[in-house]
Amino acid sequence: MLRYRHFLSRTIRKRNEKTKSKPRRNKAQPCIPQHHPQDYEEVAQDEEYGDREDYEDENEEEEEEDGFSLKNSAPSDTHGVQPLGNLYLNPGSVNSRNTGLGNLQNLTDELVLDILGLLDGTHLGLLATVSKSFYVFTSHEPLWRNLVLDDFKVGFLFHGSWKSTYIASHYPACFASTCNAGACNKVKVRDFYSDYLFQSWLCASLEMKPEWLEMDNIVRRRGLSVEEFVSKFEEPNKPVLLEGCMDTWGALQKWDREYLLKECGDAKFAAGPVMMRLDEYFRYADQVREERPLYLFDPKFAEKVPSLGSDYEVPVYFREDLFGVLGKERPDYRWIIIGPAGSGSSFHIDPNSTSAWNAVIKGSKKWVLFPPDVVPPGVHPSPDGSEVACPVSIIEWFMNFYSSAKSWQKKPIECVCKAGEVIFVPNGWWHLVINLEESIAITQNYVSRSNLLNVLDFLERPNASELVSGTRDRVNLHKKFKDAIEASSPGMIHDLLQKAEEKKALEQKLSFWDSVIDVNAGAFKFSF
Repeated sequence: MLRYRHFLSRTIRKRNEKTKSKPRRNKAQPCIPQHHPQDYEEVAQDEEYGDREDYEDENEEEEEEDGFSLKNSAPSDTHGVQPLGNLYLNPGSVNSRNTGLGNLQNLTDELVLDILGLLDGTHLGLLATVSKSFYVFTSHEPLWRNLVLDDFKVGFLFHGSWKSTYIASHYPACFASTCNAGACNKVKVRDFYSDYLFQSWLCASLEMKPEWLEMDNIVRRRGLSVEEFVSKFEEPNKPVLLEGCMDTWGALQKWDREYLLKECGDAKFAAGPVMMRLDEYFRYADQVREERPLYLFDPKFAEKVPSLGSDYEVPVYFREDLFGVLGKERPDYRWIIIGPAGSGSSFHIDPNSTSAWNAVIKGSKKWVLFPPDVVPPGVHPSPDGSEVACPVSIIEWFMNFYSSAKSWQKKPIECVCKAGEVIFVPNGWWHLVINLEESIAITQNYVSRSNLLNVLDFLERPNASELVSGTRDRVNLHKKFKDAIEASSPGMIHDLLQKAEEKKALEQKLSFWDSVIDVNAGAFKFSF
């Protein structure tokens, strides 16, 4: 089953705004019922699961044959959920998913979870006591993740799962007496079949297949001159992996957990919708097992901790950054990126039609890039580019779409970027990135004269208020930027426009051969 996530969806934004406007839940509310096995007559005991263990053993064998393997740290499915196809291999089984939902069984799993997403933690806990089906659905981790992230905007202590984290923060006495004793999320059920819920667990537990990492067809260069970079890669708008251009960075030698914790202290960084200290984020990263881990991605890191900004320097190839003429009014342009294995960014195009560079300081990252005229398989942008629908997780894209791209005429550019390497991402290129291990990186978006006209055109689009990002003044950014360029470099825009017209005319000019054949009919013309 393929699941999709919509970015920048107006509907989701409105629903989230309503959710955020809810009053904070009072910690003095009754304790969430803890779901012990004795609370459910329907719930099967662990000793009844010989068939489930057999299934797991067989499934592991199948995964090895198909080249799949589970992470060493991956737990078995928390509640014994099986893929729907297994139901047809057990003719005598009845899907407890349906019997436990009553009249709601006709709804899709996604719709059931959407409805449950409207409830608070206490009501989810109460609903979990109705049946084992509701117990499984109300234990779905993303429900509790949303509750925690809605409640805590300035950090939280992660306790192994989002449900445990919620209980620990709202009902510490209950957490101490149950979850700390190992009672949380320990109940398994029999004969519960759901592709949607199973795939959520599977995507969180799978290792990257070796064949997903084998392709490395990006151009690699060391010792490239700036002129060569511009003529061979920046102007033609082609990716390249640069080696040796960050060898002098202090960050490359110093940036490990110990150093960052010492330097950053109580500074808080953006990780998804919350602000977290590094010790809080590392605690989360060490324990989390989910398909879309929170990614620390902060645009103000150098302002918060100036020493971090002095530990690196922009590689010589990217030092012409024309957005700099805006000073403090420029859009967000640089980020520190930290994430555990499995974290990353689904397919997207970098903001404001900028180009970018990404330097890996620790760890390694798998990159997949498609040129501007090729939309990646499984990715569905809206006509105006303001919204993108794609699979829920990066692993899900690899499972369902990676192999299909191999047969395309225009194949993706791929590589694994390791510590000490920098990748250049040209403007307009679709790209996906996944961390293969805990990774630390710096990335910056920039505008050079090679890309200035593209950026100005982008900022002038009729729906710029929806497309432009990283700044509060989206509507006026085009005028401010253009005026600042004209003031700092008079005639630059005019010269670039003239060169663009000359290049366009040259490309359209017919060769002698084109002038003497009928390109539509494929024959010679006889009207000499």
